[in-house]
Amino acid sequence: MLALAACGATLAGGALALRLRDRLHLILGFSAGAVLAAAFFDLLPEALRVSPPGFDPSAGIATAALGFFAYTVLDRLILLHTHHDQGAHAHSAAAGRQWTGAASLSLHSLMDGFAIGVAFRASPTAGIVVAAAVLAHDCSDGMNTVSIVLRHGGVKREAYRWLVIDAVAPVVGAAISLFVALPAAVLSIMLALFAGFFLYIGASDLLPESVHEHPKFLTTLMTLLGAGLLYVVVRLAG
Repeated sequence: MLALAACGATLAGGALALRLRDRLHLILGFSAGAVLAAAFFDLLPEALRVSPPGFDPSAGIATAALGFFAYTVLDRLILLHTHHDQGAHAHSAAAGRQWTGAASLSLHSLMDGFAIGVAFRASPTAGIVVAAAVLAHDCSDGMNTVSIVLRHGGVKREAYRWLVIDAVAPVVGAAISLFVALPAAVLSIMLALFAGFFLYIGASDLLPESVHEHPKFLTTLMTLLGAGLLYVVVRLAG
């Protein structure tokens, strides 16, 4: 039931982003803050927390850096097509960036659902705490997914498709948790990689675009609001 609630929260956030498409720069600013905050305050600390005893924290930071630079290389390889040909290759490059950004967010949502299931298997209290955190930030996950698709020239139909994938992902993740138990080391590595992905998406994609030819005061305020909201949510849930 909580995984289904996470699905609804994601759909609500994405629908809001689509409704306010004319103010996309403000949504991008909010999404940039939320994505960066999710990496700094949620994913990376959680990766270190679930790591096995004796695990070197610097290895977790290095894994996040690996995720950041791996996403950088992937993004730059896609951009090469845009410079070579402004026609079909440019459209293909934009579609590729939509896919990589939205897919990484959807994988994060899958991990959210998996985390809910794993936490409830540990104890009901832990499950409720994790579920509260997931529900609180899944609304912004939906906004972030839609923002990335629209940012790279996607139409409403494409945004809706990725939004549905992102919304269904927590339910799938919760179902998987009933049958699969990841070792702590593997789970820690995956969370750290996602943190690196999110840092790149927020810092190199959403944040610069949100202030491009738009009022910088309002977009900066929205970025701080997105980061602050995610920080408060994570602190309260913890």
